[in-house]
Amino acid sequence: MRTQKSSRRIFLEKMAAATAGVALSTSIGEKIYAGQQSIGQPSFSPNPFASDKKFVPVMITPYQKNGAIDFDGLSKLVDFYLAAGVKGFFANCASSEMYKLNPEERLSLARHVSKRVNGSMSVVATGSFGDTPEEKSEFTKRIYHTGINAVILITSHFAEKTESDDVLIRNFDQFLQLTDNIPVGTYECPAPYKRVITPKVFKYMLDANRFIYHKDTTIDLEKVKEKIAMIKTNRLEFYDACVANTMYSLQAGAKGMSAICGNFYPDIMVWMCENSTNPDRQEDVKWLQAQLTKTEDIIGQNYPQSAKYFLQKRGLPIETMARTATSPLTTAQKLALDDTYKVFLGWCDRIGMRPAKV
Repeated sequence: MRTQKSSRRIFLEKMAAATAGVALSTSIGEKIYAGQQSIGQPSFSPNPFASDKKFVPVMITPYQKNGAIDFDGLSKLVDFYLAAGVKGFFANCASSEMYKLNPEERLSLARHVSKRVNGSMSVVATGSFGDTPEEKSEFTKRIYHTGINAVILITSHFAEKTESDDVLIRNFDQFLQLTDNIPVGTYECPAPYKRVITPKVFKYMLDANRFIYHKDTTIDLEKVKEKIAMIKTNRLEFYDACVANTMYSLQAGAKGMSAICGNFYPDIMVWMCENSTNPDRQEDVKWLQAQLTKTEDIIGQNYPQSAKYFLQKRGLPIETMARTATSPLTTAQKLALDDTYKVFLGWCDRIGMRPAKV
């Protein structure tokens, strides 16, 4: 049993308490909508409200029973995301168990996703692996040439925990000089430690004109808004990873979301991105925001196994195994996910959306 709570969990509990008056849906629809969705087409009715917001999933890695990457399962997963209406992919990330993949597996993942998407939308992947600037730059070049659109840099790969922002900026600058104008982005990944980009570093990134993507895990909404306000007309796209911020970040000007719940119900997150600023759907947006916040702690237990179990319930033929797992899902965790699946169907009924299928 865990005796300490992460800052993310504490924040989610506070957000859930603030919306305690809104209960999880108990009006669960009995029907599961039939019919094959065309690949790349959203599984809900066309929205007359135009939005340029994007949901970009942080992809999981399916494995075969022998532990090897299941590339057939990966293809089906990409098709499922496309059917849900996503507008980009983040391959080889923390949800992909990137630290449990060898270099060739990281390259193969990025190459496979890029080939499957076939230029229909952007694919990004982490590339800042190596002990020296030269090693990081060399792997960045290799993964960029798999066909992806930008290489993501883990912020904590570029400075030690005790080192200053000046050191981080200097190391970023050296890296940029070694990487041939390859488009890059940043990710405030929790491992090896979480290095949050400060406004000072964010200004450097905007001025450098090489950064086109930022996945933010700040959690603190006011600090998130501060960074979003700095972007203005810069080409950098801001994606929040905190689901409790979804409505608020999008309304503040974030380009999109990239939360782990997109590996359970990407179609719901697509709907939130497309409707967050729709004046005609604000009641549903606020209601759904409360629901998403409340379920986050359930789906986060034993992740990414929990995501694979949930995707099985949605029809994806993938195994639940994960290289990062120290134990299998418990009976209680499976029951909680079963209940959350029913709740998800209730959300779909409420907003008039058909769950995506492959």
